[in-house]
Amino acid sequence: MKNTMMTQAHLHCLCLLTLYLVIGYGQEGQFSGPLKPMTFSIFEGREPQQVIFQFKAKPPAVTFRLTGETDDIFKIQSDGLLYHVRALDRETRATHNLQVAALDARGTTVEGPVPIIIEVKDINDNRPQFLQKKYEGSVRQNSRPGKPFMYVNATDLDDPNTPNGQLFYQIVIQLPTINNVMYFQINNKTGAISLTREGSKELDPAKNPSYNLVISVKDMGGQNENSFSDTTSVDIMVKENIWKAPEPVEIIENSTDPHPIKITQVRWNDPGARYFLVDKEKLPSFPFSIDQEGDIYVTRPLDREEKNSYVFYAITKDELGLPFSYPLEIRVKVKDINDNPPTCPPTVTVLEVQENEPLGNAIGTLTAKDLDEENTKNSFLEYRIVDQTPKIPKDGLFLVQIYDGKFQLAKQSLKKQDAPQYNLTVEVSDTDFKTLCFVQINVIDINDQIPIFEKSDYGNLTLAEDTKVGTTILTIQATDGDEPFTGSSKILYRITEGDSEGRLGVDTDPQTNTGYVIVKKPLDFETAAISNIVFKAENPEPLVSGVTYNASSFATLRLIVTDVNEAPLFSQNTFQAKTREDAAVGTKLGKVSAKDPEGLDIRYSLRGDTRRWLKIDPVTGEIFNAAPLDREVESLYRVQVVATEVGGSSLSSTAHFHLTLTDVNDNPPRLVKEYTGLFFCYPLSKPGSLIFEATDDDQKPLRGHHFTFSLGSESLKNNWEVSKINGTHAKLSTKHTNFEERNYTVLIRIGDGGQPPLEGTVSLPVTFCTCVEGRCFRPVQPQTGMPTVGMAVGILLSTLLLIGIILAIVFIRIKKDKGKDNVENAQASEVSPLRS
Repeated sequence: MKNTMMTQAHLHCLCLLTLYLVIGYGQEGQFSGPLKPMTFSIFEGREPQQVIFQFKAKPPAVTFRLTGETDDIFKIQSDGLLYHVRALDRETRATHNLQVAALDARGTTVEGPVPIIIEVKDINDNRPQFLQKKYEGSVRQNSRPGKPFMYVNATDLDDPNTPNGQLFYQIVIQLPTINNVMYFQINNKTGAISLTREGSKELDPAKNPSYNLVISVKDMGGQNENSFSDTTSVDIMVKENIWKAPEPVEIIENSTDPHPIKITQVRWNDPGARYFLVDKEKLPSFPFSIDQEGDIYVTRPLDREEKNSYVFYAITKDELGLPFSYPLEIRVKVKDINDNPPTCPPTVTVLEVQENEPLGNAIGTLTAKDLDEENTKNSFLEYRIVDQTPKIPKDGLFLVQIYDGKFQLAKQSLKKQDAPQYNLTVEVSDTDFKTLCFVQINVIDINDQIPIFEKSDYGNLTLAEDTKVGTTILTIQATDGDEPFTGSSKILYRITEGDSEGRLGVDTDPQTNTGYVIVKKPLDFETAAISNIVFKAENPEPLVSGVTYNASSFATLRLIVTDVNEAPLFSQNTFQAKTREDAAVGTKLGKVSAKDPEGLDIRYSLRGDTRRWLKIDPVTGEIFNAAPLDREVESLYRVQVVATEVGGSSLSSTAHFHLTLTDVNDNPPRLVKEYTGLFFCYPLSKPGSLIFEATDDDQKPLRGHHFTFSLGSESLKNNWEVSKINGTHAKLSTKHTNFEERNYTVLIRIGDGGQPPLEGTVSLPVTFCTCVEGRCFRPVQPQTGMPTVGMAVGILLSTLLLIGIILAIVFIRIKKDKGKDNVENAQASEVSPLRS
């Protein structure tokens, strides 16, 4: 029997020991200890009969008493063993405040009571639930993307400060779904529902007046496949957007009505909007305004001749200054009134008519202007001759077309001897105004004389082919017997034969009718060494019937072009090529070509190939890469190609060769900068995180980088975790708080997902240090080369000893000098007379 009791006692102790090892621990990680204030953390939902701690007390204590918020869950044995008999529930009570006292045999308290705090740690034992099984909302078409128009809300009884209570919202189904495009989006943390960019553009109540969304909510931040979830249904009505551009507005110019005048209006869908006008033309004075009701006004009279139309924009914003939707275009046309008289040309209109001109021939046109709107009655002009001076041989010699201002001979042909000039007064009128304009008609001699060259052959003229363009090479002269300074006597020269390329031209001096032959284009010995040039002299006015140009109006010139050695000519100034940056050495990249005008052979070479990337075949002009290329060093590589003639004067010319390098994924990702100041304050009170950024030296994709981030080794996963924020940023987080006060190096693996995919492993130095006012405090460490305290004391004593020696020597010298002076003074006193 005694042995049986001992065996049971041993088993009881063994069970307790097992419970200690599995469950019971205090703040200091011990399973038993003296009676003192303590805090314990216990996960909810654990099986009953779990030991928490065993308190010990010194005699005369023989038992313990437990009081406080026990809820009949917590018990204590006489030997100080604290345990709980039922599973804990954090949602019922998150913290239990207990008191433990040690009692003697008479039940008198000899120690304590001391406070014992039991913190119930959360487990994920509650599913999230939406507050409503069905939600209803509405949204205006064309609403701003990303602006919430309704919310869904769910709750979770688990601890919101742990992942168990962190909720994640998601749209599961959108009905109807058009072309697999989501028109709605939800903020996965707040449950705010808004339109996507596509939804803002495409929602139309005429096509689909309503949509249904199925929305889910998950706990554990939606990151755990075992998380709990709930769903709800959301019915959304699409309302017509009344934020629409108004019809174009017409405003009569120079209005005398009191201003401002309302001209149109815009309205946002809901009250409380703020309205603004935007003048994108940046006018010096903007004549429009808008009030906070959305009414638009013109603030002053407008002048169509100053500006005939205006385009500006109306915008609406919320109380934070963010736009509700896209701007509306406002168009204003200034309507014309007849407020401008016709205007004459700035100078008198001068026309010419030949004597003996047939009746009805057109003489010329008077063109008046009206600043009022074109093609309206306000600018429609009529012409009428009101006076002719002189009236010789009769009045009414001229006729003007009433609508287009064209003049004709009306009654008879004219003779210069009757009157060499006529002055007409013409009335030009619109519906409200009249203006007088003046026309001068000169009667000119008939063109019955042809121009005659002073010599028909200008002989031979020899020029070098490099004669500069613009050089005058010859002067030619013809005369005309018609009336001077008229169209009948004016001479124009042109080349009719021998210059099909148009290398020469002739300019005429209007005062002397002298012709100057000028080089208009470069001469070329290789294509035209000798040219037989034929000049023709003619009048701008037609010759009278029966008179024609003959041989007297023609002259010849034999032009001889001499050869000049010219440099080679490239087929184009700039040659372009494109290749991948990983092109194999020796790849043909392009070809240049040049020709020598004299037909000499050409040799090619490169100039400015500073990176030694290229080589050129000196004969064919083919260009190859002579070394590996690198787009990240230079994406557009520019060199010059030199073409040199072989023989002759070895002249050369240059052209440009531009090589564009296309990107290849040949650079692994790296950190955007060197991170040297990352730290956590020690001791760590809760897990923390640090943000870092990555980049890539390759060409940035159109949609930006999409890097992947992971820890560089398996051993790091016990202490750290890395999570992606976006395509370029990630977050390094601690997984616990038990870090030492020292420096850690965390290896991060970054992948770029390119073709081919590349990875880079980078080091993030992280320091756990004592913080002062939120900054890392690092004690100053002894620096290499700095003296120790002993060394400093030795140096100081040595310095003082040296100074003492120097002072002693100086003092001895002074005493010697002073003794010598005393002797001299004594000798002097023996011979110096006393003064009374």
